[in-house]
Amino acid sequence: MKTHSIEDAQYAHAMGHLLVLYTQVDQFIMEACAERMASAPDLVAKMGLAKQVGDECRHVMIQKNWMREFGVDETPVIDRQAMERLHRHFRSLDWVDFLTDLYLVVEALGSQAVEQVVPLADPGTRESLRVPLQDELDHVAFGLSELRKALDAMDPVQRRSRLERIPTRIDAVFAMLQELDVPVLDWFEQVGTGSRQLCDVLDRRREELVTGLAA
Repeated sequence: MKTHSIEDAQYAHAMGHLLVLYTQVDQFIMEACAERMASAPDLVAKMGLAKQVGDECRHVMIQKNWMREFGVDETPVIDRQAMERLHRHFRSLDWVDFLTDLYLVVEALGSQAVEQVVPLADPGTRESLRVPLQDELDHVAFGLSELRKALDAMDPVQRRSRLERIPTRIDAVFAMLQELDVPVLDWFEQVGTGSRQLCDVLDRRREELVTGLAA
C-alpha cells in the first residue's frame, strides 16, 4: 500500500484540511463533554466525561503541534456560526440522544473514517493520530456503556421506541453535518481513500453499532 509524502502538494493540501477538521472536532467534543458534566446522571458518567475532556485537550495539542510542523494553514474549515449551531444542537438533547449523536456518530463513525486515512498517511500524520485513535476506543466504549445503561433502565416499550429511533437519529446527524458544506469526501479522495470504500466501511460499522445496542 502506497503511503504519501508531505512533499506531494495535493496530498498536503487535503491532509492539512483534514487535520484542521479533526482538531476542530476534538475541541468541539471537549467543550460538549465539559458542558454536559454537570447534568450527567451519576458519578460514573461525570468521571467518564471528565476523563474525555482531558483526553480531547491532549489530542488538540498533539494535532496543533503537528500542524505547525507540517506547515498547515490552520484557518478553520467549520466557521464559528456553524460550530455554535452544533453546540446548540447538543445542548438541546436529553442524555440518551446526546450519547447517540456524540458517541455513535461523531466518535464511533468519525474515528472509523479517520482510521481509513492512517495506512495511507505520511509518517508524521500517522504518529499524530496514534494517541487520539487509541483514546477514541475508550471514549466509544464509555459512550456505548452509558447508552446501554440508560436504555436498560427504561421500561420495555420505551426502550424499544428509543432503539427504533437510533437509525433515524444517525441519519439526521449526518444530514446536519452535510449542511456544514465542508468537502470532506473530496479531501478523503485526495489523500487516497475512495468515497465509495469509505461509505461502505461506515455503513458496516453503523449496522454493527445499532445491532449491538439492540442485543
